[in-house]
Amino acid sequence: MNADPALPGAVPFLSARGLQVRFGASIALDGVDLDLAPGERVLLLGPNGAGKSTFLRAAAGLVRPTAGRLSIFGADPWRGDRAATRGRIGLLSHQTFLYDHLTAAENLIFYGRLYGLGTARADARRALDEVGLADRADDPVRELSRGMQQRAAIARALLHAPGLLLLDEPFTGLDAAGRETLQRMLGDRFGDRQRVFLMATHDLAPALPLATRVVALETGRVTIDRPAAGLDAAGLESLVRRDNRTPGAAFGAAS
Repeated sequence: MNADPALPGAVPFLSARGLQVRFGASIALDGVDLDLAPGERVLLLGPNGAGKSTFLRAAAGLVRPTAGRLSIFGADPWRGDRAATRGRIGLLSHQTFLYDHLTAAENLIFYGRLYGLGTARADARRALDEVGLADRADDPVRELSRGMQQRAAIARALLHAPGLLLLDEPFTGLDAAGRETLQRMLGDRFGDRQRVFLMATHDLAPALPLATRVVALETGRVTIDRPAAGLDAAGLESLVRRDNRTPGAAFGAAS
């Protein structure tokens, strides 16, 4: 892999070729070709059942492809040093992946140690402070509101400074302040060519200003792939619906 991702010819942070995922007789992804170049911030859209969540789970190493090729930072996530590859990935979804019986701080300390952070305790406190949970750091997660749990999940997903961040409906459960916090953190951390994010969301208002590119799926295939420049939320929704010929579809909902 090219040591400097800003240089021409740098290996894509994520590359899929003919990617297929089947669940029994059902085809969730059907020959997806997609590259994420260094520095890109991509919205992944499509109607219910389009394959968005499946693609994110495959990229995170949670679903094994049935056919085709998938590489993360130039490596097969299912071969070689899988832990090292997955350690460069962050995942934020409507599921928090937090342990209810542990405090917010204990959850982040656990994940920090899992990622090999030498200052896990300090990193956990700093991360919780950044998402506005410093005063609830020692409360069990089960005692936090849904919005607070999602804030803690944001801290967890960004704790280890991932090079590839995968977001599946990340604004779910957040109030206005929480949405602004997530917007700010993504804008601050993903403004250079060292990191990439891929976000599936129906909530275009906070997401679209962050994006450099829009990709849409329909029945497991890429139907739109274009720059985000020049699009507003209404125009993008119209474009996706028209292209997929599914008027009124909830094109960003989890699938």
